[in-house]
Amino acid sequence: NVSKGENLKKDAEKENLPISIIEMDVDGEESIVDAVKKIIEEEGRIDVLVNNAGYGQFGCTEDVSVDDFRKQFETNFFSVVRIIQEVAPIMRKQGSGIIVNISSVAGRMGLPGSPAYISSKFALEGLGECLRYELGMFGIKTTLIEPGVIKTNFFDSMKIPESKKDPKYQQITDNMLAGLKMMVEMGTAPSQVAEVVLKAIHDEEMKPRYIAGADAAMFMEAKKSKSDIEFEKYMSKELFPR
Repeated sequence: NVSKGENLKKDAEKENLPISIIEMDVDGEESIVDAVKKIIEEEGRIDVLVNNAGYGQFGCTEDVSVDDFRKQFETNFFSVVRIIQEVAPIMRKQGSGIIVNISSVAGRMGLPGSPAYISSKFALEGLGECLRYELGMFGIKTTLIEPGVIKTNFFDSMKIPESKKDPKYQQITDNMLAGLKMMVEMGTAPSQVAEVVLKAIHDEEMKPRYIAGADAAMFMEAKKSKSDIEFEKYMSKELFPR
């Protein structure tokens, strides 16, 4: 997003921080290759990679087309794979580097109404664990950041299909959207997530994952303290009170 990049550049200039904005389409392989090439030409190395691009596909499983599932994975998962495949060889040659993948607490628990988004984050979680083994031996540190609901314009990029199967699904989708919008108003500030990213980068012994936000911590604590069936019942009561 070039316009956001310009805003970031202005903020950085106010703090006298050197910054260069390079446009890159995470869904375009050629764009990724060109962006990485330009960075190497200008800087000669890449020390930290933060994969943060993504959007949310809302709607229950029957309401979201397979094509929309694919598009969700293309941006939220396969783009991360593409970028890492371009950057990892550079970091291996350097003998050092840090890769931070922005996941979500949704990558640790399934919920109704957004299976495409949640599945893409589950896939990212699995990739993150694999990378710890594969890249760690080359001096490359990797981690996952798991935010809860963040106060951002996430809804601007969210895709919501019209219900086309059982109208009961529409009620589930509407309820989940209403709850999510309410949580966004009380959500974690983006600056707090940025602080967690910085903490992870500077940790001498980087952890496999870092939770960001009070809501994410609450959900993960509940998941850890309960069996799968207990947690499912707990969430059902929270989501569908009678």
